[in-house]
Amino acid sequence: MSRVQLALRVGDLAGSIDFYSKLFGAEPAKLRPGYANFAIEEPALKLVLLEGEPGQETVMDHLGVEVESTDQVNAATQRLTGEGLETLTEDDTTCCYAVQDKVWVHGPGKEPWEVYTVKGDSATFSAAPVPPAACCTPDAEIDATAKPEGCCS
Repeated sequence: MSRVQLALRVGDLAGSIDFYSKLFGAEPAKLRPGYANFAIEEPALKLVLLEGEPGQETVMDHLGVEVESTDQVNAATQRLTGEGLETLTEDDTTCCYAVQDKVWVHGPGKEPWEVYTVKGDSATFSAAPVPPAACCTPDAEIDATAKPEGCCS
């Protein structure tokens, strides 16, 4: 099963978890410091909440499509490259408490999209303190100070 991912940066993580639990009638599938994700079955949605600055308005962080396998990520990479889109692949990367394979592209408004698969759980947010521009938003024009160190899925 594939599902769309929406990653939001929120100023009140606890309040956002409470709100989205009520909205979707579901508890977070994963809850870690500064991070929560919901694996909603109906509608098929992976909702990721990333802790931002206290009091900030909620903003879109990035978008994605979660797929079941690395083969599907590879197929997406080939298809997107074949369509003339610039891609950035990451294999066996640790992002947001998970080991993943992924490919990144940007929409015409510079919105970052990832196609990814989760290969396993991780005890850490990221493998190493990397600038977010190298992971979540490979476009260097995006303000790296707006994201925590590490990745965002």
